[in-house]
Amino acid sequence: MEATTSQIPYLEKLDSSWQLWVDGKPFLILGAELQNSSMSSARYMDGIWKNLVDMGINTVFGPVTWEDIEPEEGKFDFNEIEAVIASAKAYGLRLILLWFGSFKNGMSTYAPSWVKKDAIRFPRMLLQGDTGKLTNSGVLSIFHSECLEADLKAFAKLMEYLKREDRYRTVIMVQVQNEVGLLGDSRDRSQVANDIFNAPVPGEIVKFIAEDWEALLPDFQNNFPGILKVIQKYASSPDIPDWKALFGDSEATDELFMAYHYALYLEKIAAEGKKIYDIPFFTNVWQKNPNADAVAGGGVTPGVYPSGGGVPEVLDIWQKFAPSLNCIAPDIYLNDYSATLAKYRHRGQPLLIPEQRRDEYGARRIWEAFGTYQALAASPFGIDTLKAANSPFTKHYKLLDSISHFVLKAQRNPNSMVGFFFDELQEDGSDLNPPRAIRMGKYDLKISRAFVFGTPGPGAGIVIQLESERFLLVGWGFKVEFKATSPRSTLTGILRFDEKSVVDKVTGMLRTERRLNGDETRSGAWANMPNDQPDPGNIPIPITIPARTMITEVSVFSLE
Repeated sequence: MEATTSQIPYLEKLDSSWQLWVDGKPFLILGAELQNSSMSSARYMDGIWKNLVDMGINTVFGPVTWEDIEPEEGKFDFNEIEAVIASAKAYGLRLILLWFGSFKNGMSTYAPSWVKKDAIRFPRMLLQGDTGKLTNSGVLSIFHSECLEADLKAFAKLMEYLKREDRYRTVIMVQVQNEVGLLGDSRDRSQVANDIFNAPVPGEIVKFIAEDWEALLPDFQNNFPGILKVIQKYASSPDIPDWKALFGDSEATDELFMAYHYALYLEKIAAEGKKIYDIPFFTNVWQKNPNADAVAGGGVTPGVYPSGGGVPEVLDIWQKFAPSLNCIAPDIYLNDYSATLAKYRHRGQPLLIPEQRRDEYGARRIWEAFGTYQALAASPFGIDTLKAANSPFTKHYKLLDSISHFVLKAQRNPNSMVGFFFDELQEDGSDLNPPRAIRMGKYDLKISRAFVFGTPGPGAGIVIQLESERFLLVGWGFKVEFKATSPRSTLTGILRFDEKSVVDKVTGMLRTERRLNGDETRSGAWANMPNDQPDPGNIPIPITIPARTMITEVSVFSLE
């Protein structure tokens, strides 16, 4: 590859969020993750790239696996990833590499054959069934240095390769491992793990919990009610009890134990990688869910979901003891999307969703991720087995891409942007998505479903305050009502409501396509952003026009 002066991608801390910088400017990731095997073959990917571009995707999340780059110990092969990077660049795409090393979905299936076949040198964690009999999990032990050192060496070689060869910075981030944690038991039952579990709890954990108790997520606090006084007693003591004696005999204790040691394992790998090539790192998290026990998501107890992964109950532990990871990132399939976004902004960390649903239900939610929670990315999984014409993300991403200038600018101006979604109404007509109320400067905004005579449809969008009394509305299926906050105001109205199109997405230049008024504003009552096919119900008066550019600018005023 030819040399270039491209800057290394990095994260910038803003007042209330983060931005990723690529090639010297802020970058909005419109990402999607490939199926697990897709990027193992550059030839296979040759038939995929154009379809991804046609979806409006600008960044591809794809695996690089330990077994592929180090098929024989000490012999590294980067030919396939070199070809993949070159092709991605040719199509104008960026890459976020997913390191499938020791762990993928709680298992070790991507370790090389020379690791898999040597259980003496690379021990596996053990599970204890209901009968008390121990069984081999097949998962590399986080308590043996040989496993860690071998993975670390391979990851370091990958980072060296990227630093040396990826001169155009096609790769902008790296995920370290994938959905780590132990499946089948709440903790490792091997002798070495038992010895560590029965030894005194490390003082750094005790001190952290004691000093940071008020800042810990309620999920952690609720797992250990009444523990604070006990912890404070030992915070400065040299005689700390073992894990069971200090935290109690529970699956929550087992999970805490595993989370700490998984975090240390990944921290050592990530820290070494950062020394070599300091681009943003993260790891992703399989979410627990008491209402779902899916094959690759959900679960109510540690071990049904991967025990030790960065779920909210132990997110603080991960943030403290794996500081070389820029964020701990939730995969959101089955959980409450909004609540999960809020939890993973904990301690002001960057928010990134590496995996989520690829259907319309999932696509609608990315507007909230970007608009309200300032996500770096909200990436659907398995995107390469959908055609652009059939993918819901095509519509969403192309619209978001066209107004990315405004989104990135609003991220730098706290409280100037809100994102939202409205799902289909329930069969009984009930609405699980109530109107949103938000204050922007001198105005209170009420965001609700678009006005129709018939049944309101789904919707999604973003509202951005451009100036004190000027707002950008993007999306469909919603309306916005404005009310001045001044107690002296006697009337709030709409001055202008213009349909816009994008002339230059880089500079944010817009062109007015139509002046909307009358029926489109209910005579100044609101700014309506209709669906593609608004339901007229039984009313034969066609006053609700269908969505067109899905971008409008509204100016409001207040009389006192």
